[in-house]
Amino acid sequence: MKFTQLAIPDVFLVEPKVFADERGFFYESFNKKQFEIAIGKKIHFVQDNHSHSAKYVLRGLHYQIQQPQAKLVRVVQGEVFDVAVDIRKSSPTFGQWVGEIISAENKRQLWVPEGFAHGFLVLSESADFLYKTTDYWAPQFERTIHWDDATLAIHWPISTPPMLSAKDQSGLLFEKLELFQ
Repeated sequence: MKFTQLAIPDVFLVEPKVFADERGFFYESFNKKQFEIAIGKKIHFVQDNHSHSAKYVLRGLHYQIQQPQAKLVRVVQGEVFDVAVDIRKSSPTFGQWVGEIISAENKRQLWVPEGFAHGFLVLSESADFLYKTTDYWAPQFERTIHWDDATLAIHWPISTPPMLSAKDQSGLLFEKLELFQ
């Protein structure tokens, strides 16, 4: 596996070594020992999630103010633009974001640590998005930043309005949210 630190050093792009031939392919999608060495800390995943979304569905930007979740995300069908936003007030990259295209084809994964808001936009006709989390979903602590917040100025690769859930439509502006210290 190859681990690449992104512009926000705590976020990593993870690229597995893929063995492919005329029969198909094989790759190791997670190796705890290699992963912990790369990110520099112990992790323990407690929940795996799977979402299926249509083209131009945007999910996010979500985080939990208590019971924060780190996420290891990947796409097993389709393609998405995946975004992590640093919402740790004490961080030198506070308020900055990184985005990567991850897909079934490129088999890349994104490591989004605790203290980040996360979201993705489906670019293909549909996408199956899988992610591991380090804490359980706690809806009472979940917060949503509005996807097109002007302060964050995320460059979503879309020219039409995305499809949003009611929760994501009512996301708050960055300056009005509870954030991490």
